[in-house]
Amino acid sequence: MTPHLTRRHLLGLGALQTAAALGLTRIGLTSAAAAEQAPTTDYAPAVVVGSGYGAAVAALRLGQAGVRTVVVEMGRLWDTAGADGKVFPSTGAPDQRSMWFRNRTEAPLATFLWLDVVNRDITPYPGVLDRVDFGDMSVYVGRGVGGGSLVNGGMAPTPRRSYFSEVLPEVDADEMYGTYFPRARQMLGVNDIDPAWFESTEWYRFARISRKHARNTGLRTTFVPNVYDFGYMKREAAGQVPRSALAGEVIYGNNHGKRSLDKSYLAAALGTGNVTVETLQRVVAVRRDTDGRYVLTLRGIDLAGRVVGIRELACNRLFLGAGSLGTTEILLRARETGALPDLSPAVGTGWGPNGNVMTARANHLWDTVGARQATMPALGIDDWDNAANPVFAEIAPLPMGIEHWVSMYLAITKNPERGTFTYDPATDSARLNWHISQNQPAVAAAGQLFDRINRCNVTIYRYDLFGDNKPFADTFTYHPLGGCVLGRATDLYGRAKGYPGLYVVDGSLVPGSLGVNPFVTITALAERTMDRILAEDGPADRTR
Repeated sequence: MTPHLTRRHLLGLGALQTAAALGLTRIGLTSAAAAEQAPTTDYAPAVVVGSGYGAAVAALRLGQAGVRTVVVEMGRLWDTAGADGKVFPSTGAPDQRSMWFRNRTEAPLATFLWLDVVNRDITPYPGVLDRVDFGDMSVYVGRGVGGGSLVNGGMAPTPRRSYFSEVLPEVDADEMYGTYFPRARQMLGVNDIDPAWFESTEWYRFARISRKHARNTGLRTTFVPNVYDFGYMKREAAGQVPRSALAGEVIYGNNHGKRSLDKSYLAAALGTGNVTVETLQRVVAVRRDTDGRYVLTLRGIDLAGRVVGIRELACNRLFLGAGSLGTTEILLRARETGALPDLSPAVGTGWGPNGNVMTARANHLWDTVGARQATMPALGIDDWDNAANPVFAEIAPLPMGIEHWVSMYLAITKNPERGTFTYDPATDSARLNWHISQNQPAVAAAGQLFDRINRCNVTIYRYDLFGDNKPFADTFTYHPLGGCVLGRATDLYGRAKGYPGLYVVDGSLVPGSLGVNPFVTITALAERTMDRILAEDGPADRTR
């Protein structure tokens, strides 16, 4: 489903390109020179923190409603080519652009054949991917205008309706599945792979082999929609356009084909003329003044990570879309330091990794997976209806450029364990309380599924990929959820309890698990939230 490119989309895309070309940190429809030379903004009717899925929805709908809005993003704008002529590096050749202020990359795979050939030494830089470490759990997040949409695999499923209702029972499922999921899919540009091309192309042989092994086990597979343009991918394979998904690009960004938020929601938001994006700005504090306005303290950095300014930005309406980690930390810090003392005690609770577990299997020599592999997953093993052991396993690529006979998977399981965040005043940060034992239900569920597949196909696990000879990677997640759960820390539309005009619009609203990749659900929930807020909560100093 291709998003319709309106005049506002095109204007917004033009603003992004102009800002990138001139190296600006303020992006809007005003002239580039004026935008950079304008006085520091100290007030906006609405401020959106973050530029990921929920934040992008909030920015667009506020802009369409005529509300002057500032989007604050801690990462940079990714729209300028490096020395190699590309904006993003490939997965196999990472450089400073790959990770957020690291000396070395930290990819999900630790080794290959027990050799340290996956990660590389790099120069610290505000790169596009961050791995936030909490000891027994690390969380991958995107850094830049577009947030996680820049670095994910683009898989865009809608959750099983029955499980959605189990996770969020007080949300009207008829409304979500009739209105908000379809709206989100259309705006995000969700599309499906051509089944005939999938069956014939060399680029998805790896997925067809895993499908064969699943069928041998009596398991069902299903195609999974994506926000990567599969029509573009077919042209890549035909040699008609520059390659991206067929050039090993994914976890450090895609140079082509990917419908990331900077090309959909955010471009449309900028095109309203009411939205400005300010980059390399981190929210370090939030308080409420006696006049009812929210005041954010922002710390600006340059590309070397040096602090270049600290300022305050006031607003009437504050929309937090900094993700499960960022939003929870902002609110937790505000509550525990006394800046917003009446925030709900539920802030910081209900966190989960969406049951994520990664694993890999070694195939027989005759079951080749192909030296050429598309980086965008298109197929999954769907055993979620197994009441005793529900698992949805993405059939993931492992594009090494050689035949390696490896089948890799990201399993999503129904793990009931939840973590909590606490505020650490010594570091002025939120710390996740999560013990490795809490992921054992997920490991056990994934193990039961893949033990069956291995038995039926007489195959074994790979022990050389995740470190410590482990067949399962259970210490990181791509799908952080919870921390400000809907109906607990907020009302049923993301309004923070105790503080009118303060809203949560991101994955922190979802209590730890969805059963599928979560970004379509986060987008749809944000659409639902913005409809209600704009209808019920009154004007916020509209532009004239």
